[in-house]
Amino acid sequence: MAEKAPSVGTGAHNASAQPGFVGVALAAVLTFALAQGSWQWFATYIGVTLLVVIFSFYRPPVRMSDSRSSYAQNLLAYSLVVGLCVAIMLAPMLQRWAWFFPMTGTRNQCRELGKYESLRVEASLTNLTHRDGAALAYAQDIHRHDAVADCLASTTTLWLPVYAAGAALLVGLGAWSFDRTRPRRETAVGT
Repeated sequence: MAEKAPSVGTGAHNASAQPGFVGVALAAVLTFALAQGSWQWFATYIGVTLLVVIFSFYRPPVRMSDSRSSYAQNLLAYSLVVGLCVAIMLAPMLQRWAWFFPMTGTRNQCRELGKYESLRVEASLTNLTHRDGAALAYAQDIHRHDAVADCLASTTTLWLPVYAAGAALLVGLGAWSFDRTRPRRETAVGT
């Protein structure tokens, strides 16, 4: 009697599917750590690395006739993991590139917050005004930049679940569509 293939595929060389789920745990921890300030480009590297791990060790689920609920659960898990990794990968780009993530109102509010921080620094360092105007200007610039970056980072973090869910939906639909066409292609090749 032929053995039935599990609904969760494995990677090359009979590798376990566990690294995909270990990757999700790692992604969640790193997302929390990276969201504590400005998103850095290292997040893109982490997202790409996790995607490579997932695509290397965890294949999209294969639908079996007797395991529809298992297939749906595996497809959901696979899609959410990939969506999370894509969101982590995109976070620095969303924060920095207005054309990629046009948050017009938010970006203006963050600039205004930067101006406020600059004025606050000026008020707190009034004793430098007469002594060293360059030091005051430098301190204002640094604090303005940090305030804007933190504001954009927190806004980006708020919108990341939307991008992750969108990526998960696209991955899920793509994997489901590919899996639905697989029997037709195998039947056509078999005849």
